[in-house]
Amino acid sequence: MIEQSQHAEPAALAALADDYFDAENTHNPFDATLGGVEGYAHLLPDPSRAAARHHREALEGFRVRLAAIPLDRLTGEDRTTHRVLARLIDNGIGRLTHGLDDFSISATIVAKHNEAITSLTMAPVDHGGTDAYLARLAALPGYFDAALRLALDAAAEGRHPLRSGVDAAVTQLDSHLATAPDEDTLLRPLRDRPEHERALAIVRDAVRPALARYRAGLAGQLAPAARPDDRAGVCHLPGGAEGYADAVGRFTRPGLTPEEVHRIGLDAVAALREEFAELGGKVLGITDPAGVLAALREDRSLRFTTAAEMLALVDGALERARAAAPDWFHPYPVADCVTREIAPIEAETAPLAYYQPPGPGGRPGTHWINTLRPETRFSYEYEAIAFHESVPGHHLQIAVAQTLHHLPQFRQKPSGQLTAHVEGWGLYTERLADEMGLYSSDVSRFGMLSMDALRAVRLVVDTGMHHYGWSRERAMAFMRDNTATPEANVRNEIDRYLAWPGQATAYLIGRREIVRHRERAQAALGARFDVREFHHQLIGHGSLPLGVLDELVSDWIAAH
Repeated sequence: MIEQSQHAEPAALAALADDYFDAENTHNPFDATLGGVEGYAHLLPDPSRAAARHHREALEGFRVRLAAIPLDRLTGEDRTTHRVLARLIDNGIGRLTHGLDDFSISATIVAKHNEAITSLTMAPVDHGGTDAYLARLAALPGYFDAALRLALDAAAEGRHPLRSGVDAAVTQLDSHLATAPDEDTLLRPLRDRPEHERALAIVRDAVRPALARYRAGLAGQLAPAARPDDRAGVCHLPGGAEGYADAVGRFTRPGLTPEEVHRIGLDAVAALREEFAELGGKVLGITDPAGVLAALREDRSLRFTTAAEMLALVDGALERARAAAPDWFHPYPVADCVTREIAPIEAETAPLAYYQPPGPGGRPGTHWINTLRPETRFSYEYEAIAFHESVPGHHLQIAVAQTLHHLPQFRQKPSGQLTAHVEGWGLYTERLADEMGLYSSDVSRFGMLSMDALRAVRLVVDTGMHHYGWSRERAMAFMRDNTATPEANVRNEIDRYLAWPGQATAYLIGRREIVRHRERAQAALGARFDVREFHHQLIGHGSLPLGVLDELVSDWIAAH
């Protein structure tokens, strides 16, 4: 009987983990597609409130099942799985309870129309099947109609979208609809395939009319009563303040308040200004932080000239990182990473870069970079970006997680609900790359500071708008004053934070925790500290809540 009991809890936990993973992927199959999870390529999310209620009920049922599995009866990775699952379930319930994305209309990467188009066009059809792709195309009209209904229901409750976000979405949709039907980006995955004509008929006769209805609803029904830019944050809406406090806790760690995050950001911005002054004196002969930022922003010699130049620089940084990795990381049997350009239709409002994990059929990890108008892009930033997105950043972290086949599937995939660990690692590796000697010059090291400044400013402006009620223009001004980011990216960044409350706070908070763990491990272990083993503790267990990461590092220190 004792032996049976010893196996009962792990078996119940494994079954719960599988059920949770399936429920999450069914609820948001776009995340499954972009995360390389097979079996959901024929599905679309249901944006309706009924679907949200159904999924919340499922999560609450999972929470009851998890509570029935005593944590003290588990050991090793089972104990970690229990704790990770508890945080993910709570995060999911919190997100659905407050519904901050119900009224989020924008042209950013989290806009519902962009999520749909990106998810369909970025995944290779070979492994999902053409039938699955056609099924998704056929379901898109219902998806867009439901997304509009959701936003209208929220507006009826006084939770109106932001006018500048609505206007940007309308402009983006107009651009999409202005292309000829046979040039629609949704047809790209089926080019030169027999199913192309069927797909064209669906896109022409059903999808584009639905997009036009969605666009008309935004412009005619939501725009007139939408919020002005001086009421940009969710704190101006019913339930917004409570929802934002919950979002900050979800994206960082429970109990961390917006006030604390704001203060951490201000302190980090001040410290970085000193670093800009020091490096500016060395490289530019300028020691005034504002003067350094102005030079970085305005010196045309620090811009790219062609997209090919951007790609060559990023690929060179990746090769140096691969060569140096053995001294800093264990050898891992991970998938390859490649560099690709973001499609022009998305690039106008896309971030500087982002990462897509390896997928089925040997699809490599992809570092997508924005090469639109290269003459506006700062050449000194893209080495830091490459290290963040590829190696030793997101690609190494996520590709390693995909090799952890002894763990439940949900722990082998990146989770948007554990952003502080995922993005904290990416930001940590930008500074780690400096330790590794990867930056090609002191000028390129400005990219490390520039990216750091952007993440520090995020803490200030995200909390500023959503907690303290700052206007959109005040947030943009603060970013202009404290980063070298060009004007177009200032606008894109601020609009992303408005569309995705709390997410931007995860980066620097996560990095601070990783640095704290490294410092305490070095202090405790002295000569016994092994940086490769320390890094394995950070990336060898999949994505983790910060509280669980703290426990794992503490156990590792104690064991050594």
